[in-house]
Amino acid sequence: MDFLVKLRKIREKFERINEQLSDPANLSNTDKIVSLSKERSELSDIITAYDKYEKILKDIDGNKEIINANLDKDLIELAESELDGLSEEKEKLEEEIKLLLLPKDPNDTKDAIMEIRAGTGGDEAALFASDLYRMYSRYAETRGWKTELIDINDTAGLGGIKEVIFSVSGSGVFGDLKFESGVHRVQRVPLTEANGRVHTSAASVAVLPEAEDVQIDINPVDLKIDVYRSGGAGGQNVNKVETAIRITHLPTGLVVQCQDERSQLKNREKAMKVLKARLFDMKQREQSSEIAAKRKSMVGSGDRSDKIRTYNFPQNRVTDHRIGLTLYNLSEIINGDINHLIEQLKLVERTEMLEAESEY
Repeated sequence: MDFLVKLRKIREKFERINEQLSDPANLSNTDKIVSLSKERSELSDIITAYDKYEKILKDIDGNKEIINANLDKDLIELAESELDGLSEEKEKLEEEIKLLLLPKDPNDTKDAIMEIRAGTGGDEAALFASDLYRMYSRYAETRGWKTELIDINDTAGLGGIKEVIFSVSGSGVFGDLKFESGVHRVQRVPLTEANGRVHTSAASVAVLPEAEDVQIDINPVDLKIDVYRSGGAGGQNVNKVETAIRITHLPTGLVVQCQDERSQLKNREKAMKVLKARLFDMKQREQSSEIAAKRKSMVGSGDRSDKIRTYNFPQNRVTDHRIGLTLYNLSEIINGDINHLIEQLKLVERTEMLEAESEY
């Protein structure tokens, strides 16, 4: 079996890593130990599954030997009964191993930069953008992730948000939140609507993997940096000193700004983090354009021009248009309970990848 050959090679690699980790010559090299430990951790699930699989194969062979020996009727019946259960277990484990062997997106383990912008719908769209910001913040909280505000442009007095940029850090952040990129649509009666008519508004969400310095090299001469006084809506929180930062990347025309911190240095650090994430995202999209042309992924494209989800308040309904999933628990979802949605999107992505692997 082709995948057994892969498993044996992974076992050999796993054993080599163990040898290197126990080699006294490597103990003083902290970076190497950390790197090897990470590699070992990534392979451990496959090795555990492989060990179980090998045991099942041995048990199957043992039961077949008993049946073929044709010695004792009761023993043969017992062996046949066990064989049925072992065969089912073997099939399930094979599917599990195939999923574990799928190539992993190296970005899945990264932290993320999220950007939410109000779209069509005026004040109602800004209120919906605020709802989405709260939804993701609460979801992050349930996962034990840390969120940090980078920049926000809110609407005076209404509680809405025209645009918000924030970072999310923790374990496997981008691997979960990447499915949220796209246009989110809301259908509900706005607070300002006197006649009780349902309106449709929208907000766009962008999820970018946080770029490491080694991945994005920015030439300082390509940056135009402006410093200005920060201030909120209606004159709120106006600084008397210039701490807000606006950075323009001249080759691409990308502009990022940050005025959340009172320190100019911290605002600059946050703005650079966003710029690197956007440049990394641009680079990744260019590299994946050929693959996308060959096979349009239902959930993995991250195309922010696509309408991905509708939140219908009158019917307490949420529909994810990419996978045709409809749930009737909008009140829980908008309060951060989006785990089931994300797990279903992950399942479809893995299924697509398995189908694509079988084509080659």
